Amino acid sequence: MANLIAVTEAFKNLAEAESHLNLRHNTDPAFFPEWRDPLPDLSAADRDRLTLLHHRLQYHRAQGDLLEGAVMLLVASPLLELAGFYDPPFRLQAETSVELSISDGEETLRGRIDALVLRQDLWVLVIEAKKTTISTRSALPQALAYLAANPHLDRPSFGLLTNGDDVLFLKLTPPPDRQYSLSRAFSLYTVAEEWPTVLQILRAIGQN
Repeated sequence: MANLIAVTEAFKNLAEAESHLNLRHNTDPAFFPEWRDPLPDLSAADRDRLTLLHHRLQYHRAQGDLLEGAVMLLVASPLLELAGFYDPPFRLQAETSVELSISDGEETLRGRIDALVLRQDLWVLVIEAKKTTISTRSALPQALAYLAANPHLDRPSFGLLTNGDDVLFLKLTPPPDRQYSLSRAFSLYTVAEEWPTVLQILRAIGQN
């Protein structure tokens, strides 16, 4: 019988995640074009809404660090709504449990995704939110494990990591040559101009 291990405890660093999940980091810019130009245009109403979200984040962030629930409410959820992921053909599942067998079936990783966006049962986006005191990159091994648990292995999966202050996108291709790549980090708290780009990337992923 396989040993059950929490995803958050399975990997101490990215190197361990790459080894156990048989992943390779692809740094070729052409591998992850979805976060680069050309990106979908935004309307004036979109930009006005993003300005409001930026000011709202600054207002609440001024009182101190934000916990994961606040990050979801102030950053992740509004962006998903603006990107159209709450409407057909997409469906949203929150606190979704996943399991992944590794080491020839000797171990089973178990975890819970903060938010999962589906399109006709295809995983479009995995959202992993952390409190503001935790780096977005520190959640990368966990997010990769969740993406690797995608039962639909014929198309790439995408992830979004955020601690409220920053956003990072990732892409994982299916086996047998499983590769992943990262976007640059987008600083939502300090740079208001980053919000439109993050929304454009979300919409590009949704159209993929």
